[in-house]
Amino acid sequence: MKDYGSDKGGLKAWHNYTTVYSVLFKKYRNQPVRIFEMGLGSNNPDTPFTMRNGRPGASLRAWRELFPRAYVYGADIDHDSLFQEERIKTFYCDQLDHAVIRQLWSQPDLRDPLDIIIDDGLHTLEGNTSLLEASLDHLSRGGIYVVEDIEHGTVPSWYERIETVYSKQYPAYEFVFVALPNPQNDYDNNLLVIRRAE
Repeated sequence: MKDYGSDKGGLKAWHNYTTVYSVLFKKYRNQPVRIFEMGLGSNNPDTPFTMRNGRPGASLRAWRELFPRAYVYGADIDHDSLFQEERIKTFYCDQLDHAVIRQLWSQPDLRDPLDIIIDDGLHTLEGNTSLLEASLDHLSRGGIYVVEDIEHGTVPSWYERIETVYSKQYPAYEFVFVALPNPQNDYDNNLLVIRRAE
């Protein structure tokens, strides 16, 4: 990941998610997996959560290399971050707008279920839950959905929502919260991992 400019893992990285992903995604390594990631990264200072030292599309390129038979898709609110390369295709999406999210999932390339969905977009409870609630049905059976960069201050709200809403609304999904120790990051090094039943 670090070689492409992603902050998901690597020596002294802001996040160490690759330690979890190496286990979670192992079964997909040589499969024709379909991966989607919200949030390509933007260097536009007018875009919410602009990257300071990242390269737009870094994670998608890393996924493509890690999964040599994968089709990798992504989306972002910044039109300037969108691109298309071999086995990578990206789309516009505002994750706070349910109509736009529905339009995203109506794209021909995204109509079939996805094996992995990662939300590395807006990094707010409102943005994360908006995308999650409009997207879980697009996850394949046995597929994995991950919300990255959950700030410590929002953890109690996540627990409450999972226990009082999601556990009832999504009985075919297992929700696991992962808090990772990282001396570089005591702010948002947390994941919500969701697995759909087979």
